[in-house]
Amino acid sequence: MEKNILQFTSKGIYCPEGDFFIDPWWPVDKAIITHAHSDHARRGMASYISTPITAALMRARISNDIEVHALEYGEPISINGVRISLHPAGHIPGSAQVRIEKNGFVSVVSGDYKVQADGISTPIEPVRCHEFVTESTFGLPSFRWAAQENVLQDILKWWRTNAEVQKNSVLIAYALGKAQRLIKPLSAHGRIIVHGAVYSMNHALNEAGVQVPLGERISEVSNKKDLKGVLVVAPPSAIGTPWLRRFQPFSIGIASGWMAIRGIRRRRAADVGFVLSDHADWSGLLSTIRETGAHRIYVTHGYSDIFARFLCELGYDAHQVETRFTGEAEEIDLTVTQEDTQSD
Repeated sequence: MEKNILQFTSKGIYCPEGDFFIDPWWPVDKAIITHAHSDHARRGMASYISTPITAALMRARISNDIEVHALEYGEPISINGVRISLHPAGHIPGSAQVRIEKNGFVSVVSGDYKVQADGISTPIEPVRCHEFVTESTFGLPSFRWAAQENVLQDILKWWRTNAEVQKNSVLIAYALGKAQRLIKPLSAHGRIIVHGAVYSMNHALNEAGVQVPLGERISEVSNKKDLKGVLVVAPPSAIGTPWLRRFQPFSIGIASGWMAIRGIRRRRAADVGFVLSDHADWSGLLSTIRETGAHRIYVTHGYSDIFARFLCELGYDAHQVETRFTGEAEEIDLTVTQEDTQSD
């Protein structure tokens, strides 16, 4: 069987036989993209391969002129004798795992993934393989997610409590993926104003066939003095800006897996934190790895050293790999320290 299908280089994850990169962080000729978050889908590539939804999102985020070859889930192509197909990762709409096969040996690069259904993304489908490249954003036993419905009920209660005292509720969530999984179910319960970055992603997703409510933009509100008790969905970059101050008085809530750590909530001056992540928790990481059947595991961003050592203790041939992927830390604009994780 073919060994060492993948190489981990200064430009990113590389397949020498096929002469392509997966989620490279420097410009290359051919890039296969797992999903449209900016730490995985970067500008400057000569050509891209992705799912149709990711292609549409990249055109909205990077440029409408980029060269993209769109592959449906499970649709195989061959590059220099290497068989490639994309499979659902459950991370955000359009996200994919990349299956790479040469001479019967299979490698899978998962990108980012989660096992919890979110109502907008195609659920993850673990892919059988010999080696698996996994993230470890939340690769500690302390990270375990509650059901999404429970988190939504907590958000609704907070929103209603604020509305009773004529206060707006500002919900901070990443503009692509997190915002939409919140807006879709919450839109049935009241008026939602969205930041321009969120509106842009809502529009791009609808154009790609993913139905999510667009929400209102502040420019569409005729009488801004009437904005009392509304829900405002905005990205982390909106915190402290004049755009956000126009909604005063308000309460700020942040939706992120990192809200499981109280120290981070304090550092971001949030009134409340809602633990909701687009990444797998501890049990989700382990169950996905187990279902792939892989023995060799490469662990990328997150708690990669700790998680790789734990996998070795379980009997896997596990290796830590340094990458430029940021996981969910980018959502809240911070560096998570060891002290943070030990504070609770």
